[in-house]
Amino acid sequence: MPIPDYQTCMLPLLQFLSDGDEHSLRESEDALAKVFELTPAERAERLPSGQQGIFINRIGWARTYLKKAVLIESPRRAIFRITERGKQLLVSKPSRIDSKFLEQWPEFLEFRDSSRPSQESEQSTDSAPPTATPEESLELAYLGLREQLSQELLSRILSCSPTFFEQLVVELLVKMGYGGSRKDAGERIGQTGDGGIDGIIKEDRLGLDTIFIQAKRWQGSVGRPEIQKFVGALQGQRARKGVFITTSSYSNDAIAYVSNIDTKVVLINGKQLSDLMIDFEIGVSVAASYTIKKIDSDYFEEL
Repeated sequence: MPIPDYQTCMLPLLQFLSDGDEHSLRESEDALAKVFELTPAERAERLPSGQQGIFINRIGWARTYLKKAVLIESPRRAIFRITERGKQLLVSKPSRIDSKFLEQWPEFLEFRDSSRPSQESEQSTDSAPPTATPEESLELAYLGLREQLSQELLSRILSCSPTFFEQLVVELLVKMGYGGSRKDAGERIGQTGDGGIDGIIKEDRLGLDTIFIQAKRWQGSVGRPEIQKFVGALQGQRARKGVFITTSSYSNDAIAYVSNIDTKVVLINGKQLSDLMIDFEIGVSVAASYTIKKIDSDYFEEL
């Protein structure tokens, strides 16, 4: 089944804590995974940043909201248990606990009002569903901005000359660690009679092997014939490795072809190209930087 949102986790979490014992977040994750019949693959799914699992993140926020409503408490670091208020609530057999339900307690209202985002920040996270955790909302907003930047990069590339694009590709590969300096590691060929090769780059600083590059600004899907021409050019140079980079995409036939030949050819499409440019800061600059901080529990430990 789909991974439940953090509000759906609230009631099962409180029910798990109904034994009155102290439990950790990991124990709660194991118990609720059985309740929701999640597969190992679903439990392993992570937030876009890869920093935390989606399911445990949602349980963590369910725990936070229940704690703010004083339905559970933390007697010590990373451990929590149900309160008397929580036990009394379960006696009434609620069918669901969510943020709206928790508004009956003033402690939760105070927490909600103090942490409510401004109108500007609300607009920036409109793409996030109302059931998203703060981390999910933040990462969805980031991914949206990244996607806009990616599309703008491709638009800019298509407006530049073929020579500029070939230079850009070599510079990107150098920035990714191939060769050494821009001057020593890569050079653009891109001249008439180049045999379908737009650039060459050393695979390492010592130049033990060479990678040949084909860079095409393309509007439609690149098909197998174009890739075959590139492979033929590689064979003419007695080259074993090549990178074909385009601003568009590749046909299924082209992708299947490179997987069945001895020559190692890597296909990079427009989306991958723009993502690499963003990751290695080619043609982009930092507009703003945000650091997400959390409580340092060790700091508050008294000796």
